[in-house]
Amino acid sequence: MKRILAVFCLVLAVGIAGAYAGCGTCDKSIVSAAKHNDNFKTLVAAVEAAGLADALSGDDQVTVFAPTNDAFSKLPEGTVAELLKPENKDQLVKILTYHVVPGRVKAKDVVKLSNAKTLEGSDVDISVKGGKVMVNNAEVIKADIPCKNGVIHVIDAVLLPKA
Repeated sequence: MKRILAVFCLVLAVGIAGAYAGCGTCDKSIVSAAKHNDNFKTLVAAVEAAGLADALSGDDQVTVFAPTNDAFSKLPEGTVAELLKPENKDQLVKILTYHVVPGRVKAKDVVKLSNAKTLEGSDVDISVKGGKVMVNNAEVIKADIPCKNGVIHVIDAVLLPKA
């Protein structure tokens, strides 16, 4: 479980930092990259609240579907605040690890998939609709952000595992 959390944090941080920075070849760790991008403040706060930030310095390659601040703002009012509470840490970890797939999966490979197993243990559905890559109901708005420990695909909605 600790390894899974480390991989998830690594991927999230990479996505956060590189998502809008245009990092062509990023030599930063995921944590370092994520903390330098204002579009991922909510994601970084969630990763820290889940206790996953320290795990982001690992070498495991992962793919993160990273939701932006705007994606988090689409959740019902009060949801993020509730998830960030210590008593909801397990639920937050489950949600965050649902955004991470083991290995470095670039966009050219993602579009060939119909689903992918996440670190949370469930599958996400992958499809192409109207030329847009979808992960469940989230649109990939920026793809293939490379970082030292994986690749980030920025999405416009938070993925929620099935109950």
